Amino acid sequence: MLPSVKSLTKLLQRFFAVLISFGILFQVFTKPAFALNDGQLLVIEAWNLVNEGYLAPEKFDAIQWKKLRQKALEKPINNSQQAYSAIEAMLIPIGDPYTRLLRPDDYEAMKKSNIGSEINGVGLQLGARKEDGEIVVISPLEGSPASDAGIKSGTILKKVNDQSPKQLGLEATAAKLRGQTGTQVIVELQQPNEELKEISLERRSVDLRPVRTKRIRNESHTLGYLRITQFSEGVPEQVKEALEELSGKDIEGLILDLRNNSGGLVSSGLAVADDFLSNMPIVETKKRDSINDPIRSGIETFYNGPMVTLVNEGTASASEILAGALQDNKRSELIGSKTFGKGLIQSLTNLSDGSGLAVTVASYLTPSGRDIQNLGIDPDRLLEMPEPLNPGSDEDRWLLDAELIMQATLDKEEVSQESQFKEEKEQLIGNEIN
Repeated sequence: MLPSVKSLTKLLQRFFAVLISFGILFQVFTKPAFALNDGQLLVIEAWNLVNEGYLAPEKFDAIQWKKLRQKALEKPINNSQQAYSAIEAMLIPIGDPYTRLLRPDDYEAMKKSNIGSEINGVGLQLGARKEDGEIVVISPLEGSPASDAGIKSGTILKKVNDQSPKQLGLEATAAKLRGQTGTQVIVELQQPNEELKEISLERRSVDLRPVRTKRIRNESHTLGYLRITQFSEGVPEQVKEALEELSGKDIEGLILDLRNNSGGLVSSGLAVADDFLSNMPIVETKKRDSINDPIRSGIETFYNGPMVTLVNEGTASASEILAGALQDNKRSELIGSKTFGKGLIQSLTNLSDGSGLAVTVASYLTPSGRDIQNLGIDPDRLLEMPEPLNPGSDEDRWLLDAELIMQATLDKEEVSQESQFKEEKEQLIGNEIN
């Protein structure tokens, strides 16, 4: 029996539906791919750098890292600002305040602080607290408006010109504090005693002078004082020159001051450690795949005499590497207060448009295997609080304590040497009688 008109109509409808379906599929698969624009390529560049180098890749599954890239690219990205916002949104779920985008101006400012000798701003060295994202003061720069105002380590920045630093993030907050000499910035601070305080700071040029020295003389001994306020590019050479100068003044002991040294270049910190340690471990680095063998110092030293080292809550990062190495190798007694506790290392990479990306690629352990991140280093001897506000000045009570400790160490060595000489002399006389 021939098919009815109605059944033929249904067959034709199905046939055309199939053709239409195939036509749509054909159009989808033959549709030409559109090239990614510069902003989208920048997002992919940043994603790849984090994906390949971040210290804790196990976080990626929990935050659906690949989907975050996809979501970032789905948004309209037609200029640099939209690309930066997409990258910053993509990095937030990682929960690491030190893995961050540095917009071109912030990136240039960071590079200048690691190379140059001065900055324009209020002189606050800042860190982001991991547990809650609060922006806290690691230390004020000596001789800066922040130092003159008595701002202490551990103070929380609650507002900068009525904006929340916690929402702005680390780099944007630092950028808000920098500016033209003579201009004002209003900051609201939550001090270590929880008291809120609002002050106005006038921006000015701050001379970093990362290495400072002086000779300390009293009735019985001559001591050298070496203060390092940050580990920028030229610091290792400046420290060598300072140690040569002090050694030429016949110092008997050295006071190394790392208070309010918030770190800087890890390579500079390692180079300075090499000046005091002879063939000893300095630090172990823990990367995403393994713990590397300890980095060891060379055999030769620039100073191998007695020393004591001052630390405080503003001692962080690269300066904690140095302090931990001196303590673990029993090269120097640490005195003062507990250090800040930043034990993460970031790589800093130029992105294709002049911005930068900081990625946490390793954590460091002291030679004895201590993890410093969020824990800090306890000194061998705690000094009386409150802490002096002007390190290295005539009113610096902690420096006076360091002098007394150093003098007691030297006196003890002298007594020990005299006792040893007496024993050797008595033994020699006994041998002659025999």
